Amino acid sequence: MVHLIDRRLQGKNKSAGNRERFLRRYKGQIKQAVERAIKGRSITEVEKGEKISIPVKDINEPNFGHAQGGVWETVRPGNKEYQKGDQLQRPKGGSGQGKGKAGNSEETSEDDFAFELSRDEFLNVFFEDLELPNLIKTQLKSVTEFKQQRAGYKLSGTTSNIHVLRSLRGALGRRIAVGGGSRKRLREAEAELEELQRTAFEDDHRILALKQEIRKLRIKIEAIPFIDPIDLRYSNRILVPKPTSQAVMFCIMDVSGSMDQAKKDASKRFFILLYLFLTRAYEKIEVVFIRHHTQASEVTEDEFFNSRESGGTVVSSALHLLKKVIEERYASSDWNTYVAQASDGDNWDNDSITCRNLLINSIMPMVQYYAYVEITDGEPQNLWEEYTQIPAHHPHFAMQKIESPADIYPVFRELFKKQPK
Repeated sequence: MVHLIDRRLQGKNKSAGNRERFLRRYKGQIKQAVERAIKGRSITEVEKGEKISIPVKDINEPNFGHAQGGVWETVRPGNKEYQKGDQLQRPKGGSGQGKGKAGNSEETSEDDFAFELSRDEFLNVFFEDLELPNLIKTQLKSVTEFKQQRAGYKLSGTTSNIHVLRSLRGALGRRIAVGGGSRKRLREAEAELEELQRTAFEDDHRILALKQEIRKLRIKIEAIPFIDPIDLRYSNRILVPKPTSQAVMFCIMDVSGSMDQAKKDASKRFFILLYLFLTRAYEKIEVVFIRHHTQASEVTEDEFFNSRESGGTVVSSALHLLKKVIEERYASSDWNTYVAQASDGDNWDNDSITCRNLLINSIMPMVQYYAYVEITDGEPQNLWEEYTQIPAHHPHFAMQKIESPADIYPVFRELFKKQPK
């Protein structure tokens, strides 16, 4: 068997192939280490790398040894003190000078194997088994994009697209082809002239004729242009259709007075985690941020996470704005639409019924997936009670409860876990 080792330089990522094999081989231990690391950091720091430690016993390589085999009885010389069956006294403790406490294990221990996981490697493990449910619509209107692709060369084009190497190669071929006959005749004439000069006088008409012909041939060869417009070649680029599907993610958050700072922080952490997941999982996706108290407004990402507001709670204002934005900018036939809503569940009683009807009759038919998280450590609020009736009408509506920051990641995984095929 032949093994090929690629020793080409890989910039700062030397031995990248070996590292990838290592990560695949000890995937289970690395995933457990990442889960342990997540418990010790905030959600906002989840995108950073991590120093991972793997017990040495988990990376020991199996090996084969040659055993003697069988039952052997040996007699070793020099034993004058003990016979078979004698009992020996336990040796007394040593006189070491160490001040540390002894361990409770009789086995010798080794330091764990530690290495750094990069940001991308950490996120690969972190989001490995997550996805947006129902990513592709059953009937999705494809949006065709075009990308430029090189397709050989052409005879015309702009100056900036001239392919120098190809043009010079063509000019060289043209000069060889056009001047080939003249150069051949020039070499023959020079050889004839040299032969005649040995036997004839300089004023011989044959010598004069050859000199005249040689001069004309040289002028003809030198007159061949180095490069001609016919030699120019231009890089040809064509537009190739690139079919893609579009997706939009709506993030809705309650910023009313009933949402204290701890609940707002939990909401922010959930959406930061969601936003990080979306930007990593999908190359082309738009995110719309909607905040609401008694009135809803579409805001930027910075305002969504940082600005502070207070007041009463009318959740239906956010749902009406959501419906309006979807209808005006994200037609259901062209976009995959996902919605995530975070609230403490507190709402005007009559408005909760309005929210339920609005979702069942108008919004849910337009979206692929709707995730609702209620952030409260008490009993479910009236909005939760109304929302529990929605899954019976639309199975792609999911809801979970967050009681403490420690629940954010488990809830997130539950909402966006991979669906069975």
